[in-house]
Amino acid sequence: MRIGRRIRAGVFAILAGATLAAWGDQPVGITATLLHVDTVHAGKPFRIEREADNFNQIDPDFALTSRPCPPYCVQPMQLAPGVETIGELELLDYLRRAGDDKAGVVVIDSREEHWLLRTGIIPGAIHLTWTQLHPAHTEPAQIADTLQFVFGAARTGALWNFESARTAVFYCNGVWCGQSPTNIKQLLALGYPAHKLKWYRGGMQSWKSLGFNTAPVLLK
Repeated sequence: MRIGRRIRAGVFAILAGATLAAWGDQPVGITATLLHVDTVHAGKPFRIEREADNFNQIDPDFALTSRPCPPYCVQPMQLAPGVETIGELELLDYLRRAGDDKAGVVVIDSREEHWLLRTGIIPGAIHLTWTQLHPAHTEPAQIADTLQFVFGAARTGALWNFESARTAVFYCNGVWCGQSPTNIKQLLALGYPAHKLKWYRGGMQSWKSLGFNTAPVLLK
């Protein structure tokens, strides 16, 4: 039995090695017809594309499989009723639109600052850590400013009007990360329309696993 397993494992390794060797310098598009996506990051044009090296591997930061839970527990596929969970191709479309001031789209990285310094940020996204919408960590006046100036909500007295608010797309580190879900849940609690909230559940781990590039971050 053990010998049979060893033979099968050896055959698999040989076939896998032959497949990798055959790849050579093959092109790496996003889809068969889409090579790159252009957006605007920090006010400048930025091209999103995948790493061209066929042998590129995921960053060690995202290679861990068994982070302690809690707090790093698996998130559900549907975060809340009406909030759409999206993948990479949908995110790329939102990133393209986020570069247009008239499109009414904002893509938000909800992670804590040290993660951005280690891994960069998805091009076209802005940083809004999960604490900045949380009343236990941020003053109500600051949350109000964020709703108005980041999300485009309008305030009339004590009430918020989200009719002209932006479509907001959130992500954090991956399916085990609760930072972007926290931001989304806080917005829902404030009355933000669920259909204007999108969640890239795979986050930076999925982004990196597909070889997409990131933008460097210089925090103040």
